[in-house]
Amino acid sequence: MDTLQMKALVYKGKDKFGVEDRPIPLLHSASDAIVRMRHTTICGTDLHILKGDVPAVKPNRVIGHEGVGTLIGKGSAVTGLHIGDTVLISSISACGVCKSCRKGLSAHCMDGGWMLGNKIDGTHAEYVRVPHATTSLYKLPANINPAAAVALSDALPTGMECGAMSASVQPGHLVAIVGAGPVGLAALLSAKLYTPAKVVVIDKDETRLDHARRIGVDHAINPDTPGLMKILNEITEGSGFDSVIEAVGIPSTFELCQQLVAPGGTIANVGVHGRKVDLQLDQLWDRNISIKTQLVNSHSIPTLLKLSRAGLLNPDSIVTHSFPFSDITGAYASFQNAAELGTLKVKIDFEQHEPHRN
Repeated sequence: MDTLQMKALVYKGKDKFGVEDRPIPLLHSASDAIVRMRHTTICGTDLHILKGDVPAVKPNRVIGHEGVGTLIGKGSAVTGLHIGDTVLISSISACGVCKSCRKGLSAHCMDGGWMLGNKIDGTHAEYVRVPHATTSLYKLPANINPAAAVALSDALPTGMECGAMSASVQPGHLVAIVGAGPVGLAALLSAKLYTPAKVVVIDKDETRLDHARRIGVDHAINPDTPGLMKILNEITEGSGFDSVIEAVGIPSTFELCQQLVAPGGTIANVGVHGRKVDLQLDQLWDRNISIKTQLVNSHSIPTLLKLSRAGLLNPDSIVTHSFPFSDITGAYASFQNAAELGTLKVKIDFEQHEPHRN
């Protein structure tokens, strides 16, 4: 009997990838589910994979770890989900019972973590197998747009957990976010939920700064602006920022965060750092500073779904471009040339036929 085939985007080695025919995945265990994909998106991590920067991901892997789809198959141990449900796929697969999961560290699940598009084939395909489906899939409420919900797989949970929550944003806080890419903007949306007094976003890309203004930042500033520190000191009246979020991942931006943080404040690192950075401990040792690093655990997804359902959060606001899956290579080209094309979050639709820009 011939194996049923699907289309999938496959990583073939450094700077090599393309769409291939692959067998439709089957259940491997009683806790698995099979999802027919409807919408997916591209993460900066996917670009790092294509550049060969993630050696753990081997050639011939179907990449992608975000998406929304329809549940078409499930193992006997999967509970709370039914065939035909529209489901959100978490970027983190969590068994829910291991030592790490019981600590709330799903990203370090001993039988999961970042699996899709890493340890097993991912979501840039017409079908995907999802391990630990009961704790890694979320049924979408009827009043949430499935196409918009793709930002709830990874970007918004990361912005919430690694950004706003790690930075201990509180009502009345002064918040600085360094970096206005998709995750930086997700951190902005998340921080605003805590009613801070002011939020400042800093980025060199004017298109991204304009987008931050559209979604409600108080100040959007280019770090090359003359007198930057004087401007920021005026905004904080010389006190510094209570919560500082690093969302770039290069030494200079982390060093800027150290200059911005107020006594008693918190620096939350979201950016992926590929090089060591200097810690100005000689300047910070007596200032009661906290520095928090973490991977997204995705435990905020139920809260983000409730906020979206209540109209208090618009996940679609960080999406700028949409492509059909038939042009997924074009979607990658758009994301890879974000500065020139003004690209933020790219949505890929399995039900769409023509490219679209918001």
